[in-house]
Amino acid sequence: MTEQLTEERQTLYMNLIDQLLHCPNGQEPDVLDAHRDLIDAGLVQAMTQVAAYFAHNDNPDAAKFLVHVARELAKELGLYPQL
Repeated sequence: MTEQLTEERQTLYMNLIDQLLHCPNGQEPDVLDAHRDLIDAGLVQAMTQVAAYFAHNDNPDAAKFLVHVARELAKELGLYPQL
């Protein structure tokens, strides 16, 4: 991937994360379904980075939410070890 494509993808990830954080409770699956093309390891990584930022900047609820969604997506993608 070129650097520009990577930057564009990061922007798309951040926009999707923003949509997830601001959508009505329970609508998260619909938001994700509408952006299936963005659901990959890069999105999981972006979510964990944003969650870490929130955790260190006094927004623990958003951090917990993103970690939860990232974990579920990682399981769905086969990236998370099944215990």
